[in-house]
Parts: sequence; structure tokens; C-alpha cells
Amino acid sequence: MLGLAAAAAGTLGVGAGPAAASGGGVVPTLSLLLAADQASDRVLLLDPNDPSWWQGGAAQRRAAARVALWSWSALDDTGLGALDPARSWQLVSDAKYRFLRGRQWVLCCASEGLAAVLPYPAGGAAWATTADGNLHAIELLPDGNVAIAASEGGYIRLYAASQGPRATRNVQLDLVGAHGLYWDAVHHLLWALGSERLVGLAVGGTPAAPQLSVVRVVHLPDPGGHDLTPVAQDHDRLWVATGRRVFQYSVSEDAFVGYAGQREIDLRGVKSVGDDPVTGQVLTVVPSTDNPCPWCTSTVSFHRPDGSRRIEGTSLYRARWMPRPPGGVRSAPDATWSSPRDRTGR
Repeated sequence: MLGLAAAAAGTLGVGAGPAAASGGGVVPTLSLLLAADQASDRVLLLDPNDPSWWQGGAAQRRAAARVALWSWSALDDTGLGALDPARSWQLVSDAKYRFLRGRQWVLCCASEGLAAVLPYPAGGAAWATTADGNLHAIELLPDGNVAIAASEGGYIRLYAASQGPRATRNVQLDLVGAHGLYWDAVHHLLWALGSERLVGLAVGGTPAAPQLSVVRVVHLPDPGGHDLTPVAQDHDRLWVATGRRVFQYSVSEDAFVGYAGQREIDLRGVKSVGDDPVTGQVLTVVPSTDNPCPWCTSTVSFHRPDGSRRIEGTSLYRARWMPRPPGGVRSAPDATWSSPRDRTGR
């Protein structure tokens, strides 16, 4: 299969791909943002450098929400009909960029069950499946296999996605409140975040029949593990967001450690956190009371330096940095945007 299987022998990069270095006093350009928007049921690629986000009148800002640089929805992917996206692609919960064997990928999942890996910018799922249990995270491994985390199901699954576009064979490991996943290429571990624990998983077996084993267990200093991402400026560290705190975990020290800007970044209720691999600026996404979705927001907050960007009409659950593509950004196709729906608590 051209796609994930073709990438099986490659290496995995987070924030990889060309990124312009700055010098000579030039202010570096922020990376792009890849966001999970539950108002439109779409993954959105946004440019925080675009002044229309925070300048001009309200009408101009509302229009900005409809001109994402790129977007994707399972509802528009005709190849996913058998997975019932009208039901399974509800409440988009995660979106990530990965660079594997010279190709760009967008990973995404929704709470109601659909998970997919897309070639960027072409779209069209190279692999997809559905699963129960409130999906919260997805990760791509170097062999082309795909891991998902289900919070209510309380499990991590590693799918043999390298074997075909709808491959369903998987190995499962229980983890209460599973919310986050990250493949650590430096330490060769699949990190998984649950309600009470951060666990390091060794991946064995073969691409066709993968295996998982727990090799490290870290008890969280605050309960309610929610987001897990690498610290782009330090490959030994992980961002760990819980219900009330934002930590950095040092793999080599096996300890939670202090970090620059902790006083401003260590917030309650953070749904996603990460630092820009180009500038080092940190973003956080925290639910806001003025959003129709009680666990979402229309605002992405920035730290070091501080600031924010508001994207009217959105209900963002998570947002993550994405490097600027080497060939530029393809404009998003025309899409029908829906209004935020009434939702119950999460």
C-alpha cells in the first residue's frame, strides 16, 4: 500500500521538515497551528501570523474563521462511507502533524470513534478505523502503525495500520482515563498518559503483529492527565497537562522538573500545550465560558511572549504547532461550516 506501508522503514519527526532559521535581528515567523474544531467538525490549519485574527472589525474576524489555510473533515471524504462518519466523526478531539520518510501526515480522531491518518496536503485517508470508548489521542509510529487512546474505554490500542488502509488487527493495553500519546524517537518508547499515570511502552513484535509492554510507570503529581506532547526545545522532556496543572517531565531524570515560564503556563484546565519548534513560544488551549461547547474555546493563548488569537465561530478542543510546509500551504477547499451544536458535559 502506497502511504503508511511505504513509510514503514522511515524515521518519524515531530515538528520535522524544513523550518527557516532566523538571524540578524529578524523576528522569526511563528509556525502554523493545527486545530481540532468541534464547531465545524473539521481539522483546521491556521496561521497565527495573520493579522486578520486580531485586527479589524468583528465581521472581518468572523470571516477569518472561514479561510483556514487547509482543512479536512471525514464528512467530505467519500472513501470513508463504510465507517459512518456522520456518526463516528463527531467531537473532533485530536489533530497532529508528523513527518515520516520524507512525507507529511496529519493524524486526527474524534470522540465518537473515527481515527484517520491523512497524507498532507492531499487528504484522503491513507488509513482509518472506528473504535469505541471516547477517542482522545492518536500517534503514528516509525513502522507505519498507529496508536489510539480512549479515555472512557480506558485503553491504548496499537493498530497494524502499515498492513492496509482499513487494517484492524491491534494489540490493546489497559490504561484508566487514557488521554495522550507520543512516540519518543530518542528513547524508542510510546508514551501514554492516563488519569493517574504516565507510562512508557516498548513496542515489539512485527509490523503485522505488534506487541506492547510497560517498561516505565510514572505516577502523576496531580490527577486527571489530559495532554501529552514533546518539549520541542528539549528532546529529553515531555509536556504533561492535568486537570489543574501543566508539568514538564524529564525522561533521563525520571522526574517532573521546573521550566521557564512555569508561573504563567501552569494553568488549570489546559486541553493542549506545546512550544513552537521555531520560536519557542508556548501555546495553551483552555475552555472558555463564552463558548457554546463547554469544553472548548475560540481563543488560543500564547506565552513567552504572552498574547492570544481569537478565531470567531470555532469551538477548539486542541491546537498544536505545525511547521510550515516546504512547498507552501495549499488553500483549503470550499467547505460548509456548521454552527456549534448543543452539547452535554464531557
